[in-house]
Amino acid sequence: MQIEELYHIFEQHPVITTDSRDCPEGSIFFALKGETFNGNQFAAAALEKGCAYAVVDEPEHADASDPRFILTEDVLTTLQQLARHHRRALGTRTIGVTGTNGKTTTKELIAAVLSEKYNVLYTRGNFNNHIGVPKTLLQLTREHDIAVVEMGANHPGEIRTLVNIVEPNCGIITNVGKAHLEGFGSLEGVIRTKGELYDFLRTREDSVIFIDADNEHLRGIAGDLKQVQYGIGDRTDLCASGEVISCTPMVRMRWHHGGGEWHEVQTQLIGTYNLYNMMAAAAIGLYFGVSQEQVDHAIANYVPSNNRSQLTVTEHNHLIVDTYNANPTSMRAALLNFCAIEGHPKMVILGDMGELGAGSQDEHQRIVDFLKSSDIDTVWLVGKNFGAIDSPYRKFDNVSEVKEAIAKECPEGNLILIKGSNYMRLFELPQLL
Repeated sequence: MQIEELYHIFEQHPVITTDSRDCPEGSIFFALKGETFNGNQFAAAALEKGCAYAVVDEPEHADASDPRFILTEDVLTTLQQLARHHRRALGTRTIGVTGTNGKTTTKELIAAVLSEKYNVLYTRGNFNNHIGVPKTLLQLTREHDIAVVEMGANHPGEIRTLVNIVEPNCGIITNVGKAHLEGFGSLEGVIRTKGELYDFLRTREDSVIFIDADNEHLRGIAGDLKQVQYGIGDRTDLCASGEVISCTPMVRMRWHHGGGEWHEVQTQLIGTYNLYNMMAAAAIGLYFGVSQEQVDHAIANYVPSNNRSQLTVTEHNHLIVDTYNANPTSMRAALLNFCAIEGHPKMVILGDMGELGAGSQDEHQRIVDFLKSSDIDTVWLVGKNFGAIDSPYRKFDNVSEVKEAIAKECPEGNLILIKGSNYMRLFELPQLL
C-alpha cells in the first residue's frame, strides 16, 4: 500500500496506537517490534478490541482475506512516512527542539508561552525518539496553529532521521554538552549530531534558528542561518536577555526585550540554569507575536514535572528532585545552583551518570572533586561508578541500600538534592524523606 492510500485511511481514522492493550474504537494499530516484543503477534487481538485497521510487516500475522490488515515492508518506517506526509498535508508551522540539557523544560516553556496566543501541539513527556516523534506529529489537526516537537538522540545521525520526519520551519538547540558519550564518542560528536537540525534548516528558505548568543559551540555551527538571539545579562542587542534576582530556591528573575523595560517574574522553577530556557521561550514567543505581558504570565505559571528540578516539601525535609537524567554538564549545573541556595543544612544524594563510555571514571571524579570544594554538609553517592572512586563520602551500591539508611537514620531538617540517571531509580526516595 502506498503512503497516499494509507493516509486516506488515516484521515477517516485519525487515531493511532502502538499498544494492543490500548485500542480506541476505530483507531489504527501499528505493530512495532522491539528487542523483547513483536507487535505483529498482537495485531489480530487489536482488531478484536476495536481497532479499525492493523499495520503489520509479517505476512503470517496478516489474514489475506481480511482487508483490515495492512501489510508493509517495515511498520516503523511506514509510521514515520505517514507522520511526515501528515505534517506536509497540514503545513503547520513547526519548531524543532533539541540539545544536551534543558530541551524538555525549554519545549514546555515554549509551548506555555505560545499557548498564550495560539493553539499549540507539543511533545508530551519525553516522546522525543524515532517512535515518539511520529506519534506526536500524527496528533496534529487543522485546529493547531503551531507545533513544538522535541527531538532526542544518543547516537550520530539520529537527529537527521528525526528532522527529515518533522521538517521544521525553525529550530533551537538548547546547548551541547557531555552526554551519551558512549554513543557519540566525544563532545565533537555531540555537536555534529545536534547540528543536524541546523543542517536541515539550511535547506529551507523560510527557516530561522533561535540561538543562545553566549554559546560558542552553537555560534560556530550556525553559520549564515537567520538567527534570533537570546542570552543572559543586560544585553540590548538580543531579542530577550535576563538575569537572576534570587534563588531561594525558586528563581526570581527579570528580563527585557532589546534593552526595553525590565519585566520581573517570580517563577516556579529551581535552578539558575533555567534562565537560558526561559529566555529561549521569551525570544520565540516575541518572534511569533506574543506580548511581553503574556510571556511574563506563561513563565510565572509554568510548573515543572517529570522529576525535573521539582521542589517537594515533606514533613521532614525540603527536596529538590532531579532524577530523570544526569550527565556531567547537568550534574555540575545542579550542584552549582544548589550551593548558591541559602538556608537549611544541605545534603546531596547523587546517583551514577550513565552512557559516558571510556571517560566515565574521570567525569565522576570531577564531580567528587567539586563536592570536596563545596560547603555541602552531607554527601551520599550511589552506584558502581561513584563507588569506584577514592572519595571521603559515604557510598551505596544501589537505591535499596539508600532506602535502608533512610529508614534507620531518618534525615530531618535538610535541603536535599536528589540527582542521578533515571536507571539509578533515585525517584523512589522522595516518599521516604
